[in-house]
Amino acid sequence: MVLRAATRSDSSAIADAFLSSRAEFMPYAPVAHTDVEVRSWIENQLLPAGNVTVAEVDSEVVGFVATSNDGNCMWVDHMYVLPASTGHGFGAALFRHALGGVTQPVRLYTFQNNSGARRFYERFGFSPIEFTDGSTNEEKCPDVLYERSAK
Repeated sequence: MVLRAATRSDSSAIADAFLSSRAEFMPYAPVAHTDVEVRSWIENQLLPAGNVTVAEVDSEVVGFVATSNDGNCMWVDHMYVLPASTGHGFGAALFRHALGGVTQPVRLYTFQNNSGARRFYERFGFSPIEFTDGSTNEEKCPDVLYERSAK
């Protein structure tokens, strides 16, 4: 496995990971955008913003993580692994890479019903700090804000 900064040419593979993971692991969350809109957003907004890392195996992107920083904390904005590639440590490697050397608090949101993701984040020292009714996310699906304290 290779972890590397994403490039524009990774757009389609990143979109595939995003869309297939959402379909497989979050069937309870209403779809807020068409596949075409998601692919355009990844290519024209997410990737140009930077801070996207991909995990690659045999020249194939198997997952990605996207982060940002608001000055007070780092945010894990997106983290997805192809469904067929879960359980092989790729997500953990991406997450360790994203968190490596970060001393400020780190926050992320996930859906309350996403029990697999919640267990994953809790293994990395994240704790829930707020549960919402989902009124502020596009899917209108109850979510939970997680935080890992400053190190």
